[in-house]
Amino acid sequence: MATIKFQGKDLNTSGELPTVGSQAPDFSLVSSRLKNVSLASYAGKRKVLSIVPSLDTPTCAASTRLFNQKADAMDNTVVLVISADLPFAQVRFCESEGLKDVTPLSTFRSDFAKEYGVEITDTVLAGLTARAVVVIDESDKVIYNELVAEVAEEPNYESVLDVLKG
Repeated sequence: MATIKFQGKDLNTSGELPTVGSQAPDFSLVSSRLKNVSLASYAGKRKVLSIVPSLDTPTCAASTRLFNQKADAMDNTVVLVISADLPFAQVRFCESEGLKDVTPLSTFRSDFAKEYGVEITDTVLAGLTARAVVVIDESDKVIYNELVAEVAEEPNYESVLDVLKG
């Protein structure tokens, strides 16, 4: 269990992020076409998991826009934006924002949030995901992780980009 903050109050998560150097846990998430996708769906590519509570919040929207801008420069890398939003809402958001370089995936029908240790377990935000970034290499090893300490803050983009350059 990890503790993060939202508006100055402590929130607990269901566990810990996968550690750097470990094999990334497989997952099943729902695509915009309502199909289940897994880690194997992105085999041979680096994967940036941008985990957000909901695309319908200013910080999540800003984070997704920025990752969309940076995605073009990330060789052999997919940016997966993962939230509890239903696939319909994710598609609507990406279309209205003109975002074509990120792939929205929903935790709908999934244990992803528990398995990756990002499910918020208490307060009014229980059931949503904490804000986090996990970067996974081509062989599915975790090469970076960040659990953002305050839900309303953005992740450290420069650290994510640095690990992808290195």
